[in-house]
Amino acid sequence: MKQLAAKNLEQVLDLLSERLAFERAGVKLYDTVLRKARGAGNSMPPQTLEQLEEHRNEEKEHEEWLEAQIRSLGGDAHAKTERVKLVELESSGIERVVQDDATLSHLLHALLTAELADNAGWDLLVQLADEAGDRDAKREFKKRLHEEEEHLIFARRAVLRLARREVLGQDVSMPMWP
Repeated sequence: MKQLAAKNLEQVLDLLSERLAFERAGVKLYDTVLRKARGAGNSMPPQTLEQLEEHRNEEKEHEEWLEAQIRSLGGDAHAKTERVKLVELESSGIERVVQDDATLSHLLHALLTAELADNAGWDLLVQLADEAGDRDAKREFKKRLHEEEEHLIFARRAVLRLARREVLGQDVSMPMWP
């Protein structure tokens, strides 16, 4: 991380803080989706709940890792940078959907939207670390990007299978989740 930070420490801290803000929002998102999925009226298979819980825990690990990286570079893990404010604003729409709506297809759509943005953020960090020649940072970012890609695949498949059932009338066997 030191090679990347040597290029422009302030900007690297801002990007890490942006990612941290999104990961924090992701943990809240998964917590809410899990609470609603376990609630009355939702019949999500246990293996799907386990997968969502695993993704939530990975988001939490990303959050904790980013906090440690920011601190190790001398930054404040609670700084409200412009990028952090932007991510909080962007995330608030997704959070609102998840808070206000219990429709399974809407919850999964919100999750898919969040995972698309999350993937883009980690991919940006991977590319910057690569261009800065920071192999260690690239490896760490890539590890988390790979986990986020798994989250994205899960969300895409879930939304697709629900759409097949709702739009095409296909009888999607349970469990309908990857």
